[in-house]
Amino acid sequence: MDLFTSLDGYVPSDPTPENPMGTGWSQLTAAWTATRTFRRNLGDSSGSGTTGMDDRYAAAFVDGIGAEIMGAGMFGFHAFPDDDSWTGWWGERPPFGTPVYVLTHRAPRPSIVMDGGTTFHFRDTTVEEVLAEARQAAGDLDVRIGGGYGTARDFLRAGLVDDLHLMVAPVFLGRGHRLWDELAGFDAGYKISTEVAESGQIHITLTR
Repeated sequence: MDLFTSLDGYVPSDPTPENPMGTGWSQLTAAWTATRTFRRNLGDSSGSGTTGMDDRYAAAFVDGIGAEIMGAGMFGFHAFPDDDSWTGWWGERPPFGTPVYVLTHRAPRPSIVMDGGTTFHFRDTTVEEVLAEARQAAGDLDVRIGGGYGTARDFLRAGLVDDLHLMVAPVFLGRGHRLWDELAGFDAGYKISTEVAESGQIHITLTR
């Protein structure tokens, strides 16, 4: 699991169609989106972008992933609740390249096959059940919990996360969702390491 947060522990809480990840998201992800790996994954072949510690973590983000799980908000159902043709924020070729399981309480919806190997599956089930299905699809590879905020907290609360990479941006948001509220003690049993990148981004890794 990879999560972004501010120094004061917030993630944005006000997504809109024009600003899908909410106010402050660009501040949290500025160092990440500036990396060469991130830009290359979006189709930039110029070789531009940063190549330091942030880029090393960006490369690890896509390495060895065989399936992804995300919530309805990350897919965009909250911003487009009545659009049955909506296929996500990522265009015709999403960057995942794997099966993606979207947790949603909406009416059942057929899977969507996209260019580049991504297929979106929609599930109204528990985190334990969707993880079991995603693990089967991933085979020997890893399952990434992609977010957003509520889905990430559900998996952490259930103790289902083996590796957590937390990216703390050197900014104070002062508003939004409190990422860690009511999760006291979730870190028991993890080995924790911390690195500070050239950008000021703090990379915290929790590993069982």
